Amino acid sequence: MRRPFLNILLPLGTGLLMVACWYAVRHALSEDLKFLLPTPDEIWAALQANSESLSRATLNTSKGAVLGFVLAVVVSFGLALILSLSHLIRASLYPYLMILQMMPIIVIAPILVLWVGAGLNSVVIITFLICFFPLVVNTTQGLISTDRNLVELFRMYRATRWQETFWLRVPAALPYFFTGLRIAAVLAPIGALVGDYTAGSSAGDGGGLGFQAIIYSSQAKYSALFATAAVTCILGFVFAGAVNILSWLALSKWHDSYHRTDN
Repeated sequence: MRRPFLNILLPLGTGLLMVACWYAVRHALSEDLKFLLPTPDEIWAALQANSESLSRATLNTSKGAVLGFVLAVVVSFGLALILSLSHLIRASLYPYLMILQMMPIIVIAPILVLWVGAGLNSVVIITFLICFFPLVVNTTQGLISTDRNLVELFRMYRATRWQETFWLRVPAALPYFFTGLRIAAVLAPIGALVGDYTAGSSAGDGGGLGFQAIIYSSQAKYSALFATAAVTCILGFVFAGAVNILSWLALSKWHDSYHRTDN
C-alpha cells in the first residue's frame, strides 16, 4: 500500500510546490512586468472567459491532430513492412526518410499552402510529417529485431514470408510500435498547433489553437495565451492516455513489461 500512496502523494506535492514557486516569482516581479507571468487563477479566469472560442479552436486542432496522426500510423506501418523485407530496401530508402524528417516545417508550410490551401488539409499534412518518422523507425526496428530462434523455427516449418511477417514479426514488433506511437501521440497536438500557426485558416470558424494563439498575442491577452497553452497540454495528455490504454489492451496479457515486478 505504501508505494501506490507515494506514487500519488509525490507528484501532488511536487505540483503544489511548483504552483507556490509560480506565485512567488509572480509576486517578485515589478508591477510593469507582472503581465508576463499570469497566475493560475488568472489563467483559469481567462479560460472561462474565452471558453467558446477555445472550445471551437480545440475541436479544430483535435480534428487536424487525429487525422494527421492516423494517416502517419497507417503509412508508417505499411512502409515499415516494406523496409523490413531486406537490408537493400532499407539502405535505399532510409536516407530519404532522414531528409523528410529534417525538412523545417516553417519552410514546408508556405509550400503546402500553395499546393493544398491554408486550413485543415495543410494542418493534417504537417501533423503527419511530424508524427511519421518516430513511428516508421520504431516499427521497422521492431520488425527486424525478432528473436532469431523463432524465425528459424518458422522457416523450419516452411512458413511463407507473409506468415512469418504477420504471425511472428508483427506481434514481436508491437512493443516497438507502441513506443513510436507514444512519441507520435505527444507530437500530434504539437504538430497540429504548429500547422494552425503556420498554415491555418479561420475561414468558416476553422481556426485552431495555433491560430487562436496568434489572435491572443496580437491583442495582448496574455492570460488567454497561457490558457491556450494549457488546453494544448491537456490535449496532449488525452492523446498519450489513449495510446497507453491501447498499449495495455494489446500487451498486458503477454508482454514482460506488464508483468515485471521490482525488488
